[in-house]
Amino acid sequence: MTKPKVLISDALSPAAVQIFRDRGIDVDFQPNLGKDKEKLAAIIGDFDGLAIRSATKATAKIIEKASKLKVIGRAGIGVDNVEIPAATAKGIIVMNTPFGNSITTAEHAITLMLALAREIPQADASTQAGKWEKNRFMGVEITGKTLGVVGCGNIGSIVADRAIGLRMKVIAFDPFLSPERARDIGVEKIELEELLKRADFITLHTPLTDKTRNIIDAAALAKTKKGVRIINCARGGLVDEQALVDALDSRQVAGAAFDVFVEEPATSNVLFGHPNVICTPHLGAATTEAQENVALQVAEQMSDYLLHGAISNAINFPSITAEEAPRLRPFIELAEKLGSFAGQLTETGIAKVQITYEGHVGEMKIKALTSAVLAGLLRPMLGTVNVVSAPVIAKERGIAVDEVVRTAQSDYESLITVTVITERQERSVSGTVYADGKPRLVGIKGIRVDAEFGKSMIYITNEDKPGFIGHFAGLLGDAKINIATFHLGRTRAGGDAIALVEVDGIVPDDVLAKVQALPQVKQAKALAF
Repeated sequence: MTKPKVLISDALSPAAVQIFRDRGIDVDFQPNLGKDKEKLAAIIGDFDGLAIRSATKATAKIIEKASKLKVIGRAGIGVDNVEIPAATAKGIIVMNTPFGNSITTAEHAITLMLALAREIPQADASTQAGKWEKNRFMGVEITGKTLGVVGCGNIGSIVADRAIGLRMKVIAFDPFLSPERARDIGVEKIELEELLKRADFITLHTPLTDKTRNIIDAAALAKTKKGVRIINCARGGLVDEQALVDALDSRQVAGAAFDVFVEEPATSNVLFGHPNVICTPHLGAATTEAQENVALQVAEQMSDYLLHGAISNAINFPSITAEEAPRLRPFIELAEKLGSFAGQLTETGIAKVQITYEGHVGEMKIKALTSAVLAGLLRPMLGTVNVVSAPVIAKERGIAVDEVVRTAQSDYESLITVTVITERQERSVSGTVYADGKPRLVGIKGIRVDAEFGKSMIYITNEDKPGFIGHFAGLLGDAKINIATFHLGRTRAGGDAIALVEVDGIVPDDVLAKVQALPQVKQAKALAF
């Protein structure tokens, strides 16, 4: 088996390079390559993995050239420099390391808050200039003050914990923060408008999205408590920088400390030079410990995926542990083939897909299995669909996806049933994985069968009347098409019946037309898996 190849195009710790090599992965370490887009585009097609920090821009043009790429690993939390839709469309897993620099970033926010409260940088510059302006730098205590945390996820909750230790009262705005979690970490969950009114300090710890862009704009600043101090160690663009300058000038805001900016590297900015502003050059994750942690973490994650199919901290796919991956793999194959079976028989718009998981399979990562079903279902109609892009495409097309888990077992230890509802009909297909690890079809439209998925198959619905099998086999024989396996099923004697036939080679259209023309046949369809 060929060794996976990983390109490291940014400065990562030598220990991370060694992890790849120790795990049996070939590594090309070019720490300055991220700055050379043309060279990166020229060589990216040779690699299975790309490990980056913030300097490399994994644009759609780069991704288009990445013919073998399976995973992009970002050592750090932000993935602004990766075009996620382009990677998703191509089936490339995008991973980050959301926890490796959490403590470091949280500590930087607390440090900036303390520096802002006591005007440390300004006082330092003044003192070292030979001045002794003791009365000029009148700070404020933080004890007893209210800290408003916007975004109380991993980093925000660490900031809250440290602030509580400093005897501050912490209030938080986060739509995804449950009341139980808020109680556990000792914060009061409130709406943004109330936070603006009550907070003495506001610290931002939320991703930059269309909903959070300029979440602190001129209107929000007007609602803040007069004399508020604002800290941003999350993402540039969360605060309207010009509106903040105006609020600083009017004394509505007493001070601001920013580590991130709308444009980076920030060689100029409207905030620069303001006497009540502290700025640092995106140092949130810049500690020796954090740099080492995220580098090692991304190397481990990428290695686990390339070698075992384990997925952790992926932006665009459900997580799968190294222990789960081998057990899940045959069911992912089954799910994709069930979807493909239904997709190849579907000729009108899909309104809804229901996927039922019964028995042991219901305890697995069903989000990954659902993605596989959707990929198989949509590929016959849309072509380049993969397990990573399929859920996004289904959502864009307005296809409702329902997942049903039943713990009660059927006749099988595990059973997956895919039901597709179109404008004209409803069709169900069921399958399982036997002890040999091979996926099997066990039910079509409620009729029991037991068939493997062959490369080339013919699916027929017909009336259960004598003569069909003879006529059908005769047509294939006349066309020199060899039958590999033949599976039959029916609702009752003389009722509806199905035939699922594996053949050697592709079935010509004219032969399929002759099968369709047989008196008992309702539908004949060539399938490929």
